[in-house]
Amino acid sequence: MFGHQSDVVPYFGTYMRLYHNPRCSKSRQALNLLNEMNIQFQEYRYLDEGIHPDDLEIILKLTDVIRTNDLEKGIEIDLSDYQQISQVITSNPRVLQRPILIVDGKAVIGRPPEKILTLLPSV
Repeated sequence: MFGHQSDVVPYFGTYMRLYHNPRCSKSRQALNLLNEMNIQFQEYRYLDEGIHPDDLEIILKLTDVIRTNDLEKGIEIDLSDYQQISQVITSNPRVLQRPILIVDGKAVIGRPPEKILTLLPSV
């Protein structure tokens, strides 16, 4: 089922969650790609709900997961320190890259949006 749901939605035995910011054009493009392909997924509005606890470790494995330009002035973090990254993205989710597609324990940043297609199961 499309849209905002509380649980990850199964798609051919695969679970997908799209970290989505409706104000971001790349995020809207990724959402549209999935919808156009009639793929069921959870639209997860992380700015409202924060980082889902099941996804934190998966997200921390991504390179360049923080939008450093969105960090508050004067805040510097060691981008190789998972503890610092975890603290920053959980306390301030707006610095998280977007969109991010989570599929069965794997994640990809959708920049460009078509990159999310690399995690889709073959039909």
